[in-house]
Amino acid sequence: MKLDMKLKPELGVCYYPEHWPEDIWADDARRMVEMGLPWVRVGEFAWSRLEAEPNQFTFEWLDRAIETLANTGLKIVMCTPTATPPRWMVDKYPDMLAWDAEGRPRGFGSRRHYDFSHEGYRAECVRIARILGERYGAHPSIKAWQIDNEYGCHDTTISYSPVAKQAFQKWLFEKYKTIDDLNSRWGTVFWSMEYSRFDQIECPNLTVTEPMPAHAMDFRRFASDQVVSFNKLQSDVLRDHTKVDLLHNYMGRVTEFDHFAVGEDLDIATWDSYPLGFLEDRSDHDADYRAKYSREGDADFQALHHDLYRAVGKGRWWVLEQQPGPVNWAPHNPSPKAGQVRQWTLDAFDHGAEVVAYFRWRQLPFGPEQMHAGLLRCDGELSEGGKEVMALARELESYVPNKARATVAIVFDYASQWAWEVQPQDQNFNYFRLILDVYTGLRRSGHDVIDILPSTSEDFGDYDAVFIPGLFTWTDALRGAIERFNGQLIIGPRTGSRNEDFHIPQTLPPGLDGLKVTAVDTLRPDTPLSLKDGGHLQIWREDIETNWTVIDKTTGGKPARVTSENMTYWAGWPDAEALDIWLSQMLSNR
Repeated sequence: MKLDMKLKPELGVCYYPEHWPEDIWADDARRMVEMGLPWVRVGEFAWSRLEAEPNQFTFEWLDRAIETLANTGLKIVMCTPTATPPRWMVDKYPDMLAWDAEGRPRGFGSRRHYDFSHEGYRAECVRIARILGERYGAHPSIKAWQIDNEYGCHDTTISYSPVAKQAFQKWLFEKYKTIDDLNSRWGTVFWSMEYSRFDQIECPNLTVTEPMPAHAMDFRRFASDQVVSFNKLQSDVLRDHTKVDLLHNYMGRVTEFDHFAVGEDLDIATWDSYPLGFLEDRSDHDADYRAKYSREGDADFQALHHDLYRAVGKGRWWVLEQQPGPVNWAPHNPSPKAGQVRQWTLDAFDHGAEVVAYFRWRQLPFGPEQMHAGLLRCDGELSEGGKEVMALARELESYVPNKARATVAIVFDYASQWAWEVQPQDQNFNYFRLILDVYTGLRRSGHDVIDILPSTSEDFGDYDAVFIPGLFTWTDALRGAIERFNGQLIIGPRTGSRNEDFHIPQTLPPGLDGLKVTAVDTLRPDTPLSLKDGGHLQIWREDIETNWTVIDKTTGGKPARVTSENMTYWAGWPDAEALDIWLSQMLSNR
């Protein structure tokens, strides 16, 4: 994927006029322009102020806010407010709340309190999106629309509610048509779990032990499809009223739904970048690493998401929320070191971002996020992050991003994350972690920008190398892409180890001629296997039968890497030392 060299990077900010006295809006807008922030986002949490009671609308305040921002020349991202349904909505639809895996409703009192499967709430979202589109869709200063906010944040993709169960049963009927087909493909003869009707099938929670893997996997597919269709309902409505770009702001390491599928109905992918929060809240690194980078974050974690969302957006992507100082929601919330907000922003632009916007304009003195920094302090003076951003805006007037073309790519597949959560085999096996390990190794080897490819890719183009680690099941598209590809292919571990119905292929994995995985051995953290070329295998190792050439073994003589023509297979998960050796040898043999 070639990055667009023509776009001039721009900055923006998230603004909540409903939180502040109207007499400061004009001054805020003026200061945004003076700071060099041409983009401003509004409205994503404002439903109760727009519709305090059913069909009782108060748009006048938002009309005035939009005009105030527009009069200074700001470009506006308008949002649908569906991530925060008001209290009256829950009173109207008490069954609209999602249920957690323990069978408990998740109540009103924060945000994202809805079940993607609730038809009544879906209709309300279509209604409010249509009303907003009719009122603001042609406004000349509204240059983009954001749909909802942070799908999946706070573990809100998957629900086990009665509403979700009924929708899941319908989804299963549409997929399988007959209960006999479902029984056969799920393998329900195991433990006498056969069904006679679709309405007997429950959500796969609260079982005595683990449910059927195929049952759990279909539930994950269903949950993802619900997010996709929910997003499409709003995007279809807005397309009728506006010609500007539609977007959604994804999150870091949220993998419960297929972002590529959601992105098919949008124009731009954006994500919310909180490097310090993510390091503390969702990193696999040990305490020493987190301490060392506590004021910088994990640069590789950040870069992977930049490249992933560039792929989700088919080349167009933004950072819609960039951390400008301490956040409030991680286990520890340090301040960034001096210059770090600038560096995070420039890194995003170097990966092809069109816009980086900061969350938020002014720190709020009330509510759950009052400890979350903004570009301004509560008193209206610039925060340390705000001072950096103001200086950076001047720097960007002559800044040329280093948008290098990627020569290597990694296939990323959301379904593989679901599959290995359903059946990890080892508590440390995590697909996202495997992808990040490979990505980090490639960055250490000198690849600053790496393209991410979906598993629906039909052609690998002219990359030097494509990596396919941990793929749940082969797609016809990928099979064709492999056959046509002349560069190096690096496959495994665990790739192709199941078919679509979560069965081990009768021909045995990974589904490549001349190679069979005959057994799997998972490795405790204290029992890695040494390799002859250096480093270790960790977490996952495979016994293989093959006529391929062995190029590395464990010190016990087991094949760890084998090659045939332009393919290399990794029969285990290399640690950082082994990965550096393997990549160095691969790159030197190009």
